[in-house]
Amino acid sequence: MNIHKLSKHERERFDFATIAEWIPAGERVLDLGCGDGNLLRYLSETKGVEGYGVEIDPRSVLQCIRNGINVLQIDIEGGLSGFENLSFDHVIISQALQAMHATTRILGEMLRVAGEAVVSFPNFAYRANRLAVAKGHMPVSPDLPYEWYDTPNVRFFTIVDFEALCARLGIEIRRRLAFDENGRHVADDSNLNGSLAFYLLGRRPE
Repeated sequence: MNIHKLSKHERERFDFATIAEWIPAGERVLDLGCGDGNLLRYLSETKGVEGYGVEIDPRSVLQCIRNGINVLQIDIEGGLSGFENLSFDHVIISQALQAMHATTRILGEMLRVAGEAVVSFPNFAYRANRLAVAKGHMPVSPDLPYEWYDTPNVRFFTIVDFEALCARLGIEIRRRLAFDENGRHVADDSNLNGSLAFYLLGRRPE
């Protein structure tokens, strides 16, 4: 069977479109680790959101400004103390949580400043990644594009790990989607067959 492999641009647009499905039009959205601001620009153009980005890298901050994105240069590892409780409708961290040290703090802060959070990350338990490790190598794939010696990733977790953490932190998983590295939706054993996972999170009712 001939499977179309997504280009880098196609993968980016696919990620953006998946996230946008969970963002109602006209909302206030905060994007953590927003990079060049392309996701916020996409959400602004397609959903009319009022978006703000947080980024630490000076070059990415400059690119956000060139993209017309409202951006603050902040290290999110230290928290989001500059933002009031529930000051946003949704807060997003797209394929960046695995590069953070303060994982639990960031998740808690996301659900303090917004009613819901959107998180996406590469699943380290994906079958191709397991095969690479079984052959004695760290995995390199479209969703894990770095070699072991230059990767920004500091947390190596799986779909099962993430859901266990959400349960421990009292975080409600409201939606979950998983896709293989060709962008096909995965319904069966996502921890094995899913390369990239998307979550819509909220606070569990007390």
